[in-house]
Amino acid sequence: MALQRIGRTLAVIGLAVLLIGCAGAPRPSQDSPVAGVSDTPSNLPMESTRAARLRLATTTSTADSGLLDWLLPDFEALCSCRVEVIAVGTGQALELGRRGDADVLLVHEPTAEQEFMAAGHGVRREAVMLNDFVLVGPASDPAGVRGVTQVVEAFRHIAQAQAPFVSRGDESGTHRKEQAIWQAADLQPTGDWYLSAGQGMGEVLSLAEELQAYTLSDRGTYLARTRPGIRLEVLAEGDPLLRNPYHVIVVNPTKSPRIPAELANRLVDWLISLPTQERIGQFGVPEFGMPLFTPDSAAWRAAHPSTP
Repeated sequence: MALQRIGRTLAVIGLAVLLIGCAGAPRPSQDSPVAGVSDTPSNLPMESTRAARLRLATTTSTADSGLLDWLLPDFEALCSCRVEVIAVGTGQALELGRRGDADVLLVHEPTAEQEFMAAGHGVRREAVMLNDFVLVGPASDPAGVRGVTQVVEAFRHIAQAQAPFVSRGDESGTHRKEQAIWQAADLQPTGDWYLSAGQGMGEVLSLAEELQAYTLSDRGTYLARTRPGIRLEVLAEGDPLLRNPYHVIVVNPTKSPRIPAELANRLVDWLISLPTQERIGQFGVPEFGMPLFTPDSAAWRAAHPSTP
């Protein structure tokens, strides 16, 4: 009962923060190593958020799954702003941040994110949600990977069979995860069977369907793409190596005078608040019987301490 009272209290606090909209001071950063820039967002330049534009560079999975189309209109109405979504691979999103061509990043490659923060390109980084990667392929499963519990072993089977495999090939978080798995398998895939597409997750799933090939996908985009007819099946899943966390990053406002630091922090506050986390946990349930993403913010974990 005590945990339930704490959860209800946190939810009320979260709603109160949202009701004051974009008028309050931003929260302190939890991940801000930038020399010469305060790690407290309230010390950043204050801009009017009314009718403002915010550039959100994000991995294709958050766009292809439909999550952002479902979430962002509420934030735009709340803050009288427009969020311009730039859906690219995580590597490209981080590069946009380095150049000051994006204000906020929503990405899923923790090592690259930590390097981005350590280099002073970001002033705030928060956990938002997670899902997992899955190895998908044709029902015929020519490499015989169905049910293999270790994804590294499944990749070895594919290489040995030289079964068609489509790679993102775009320095995205998914591509980097795929590369890490090949490396763990002591393999460097080459040959006609291995295709580097240089495309987003949705396009790669369509190409893998056309070629009856294997590919690595985040579960959310895979499930969303089954609705328009992707018939590839999940053949390997559940390995801890396939965990897929997402973080949101506020780009260092010294990168460009165009970066609206206050509004960027308001978006982060909203994404990690309990009401928005609840919505993230509901996304996909009516269609698939399970959420496409699992909430993972500090506020969510505090309100749900028994959640793994």
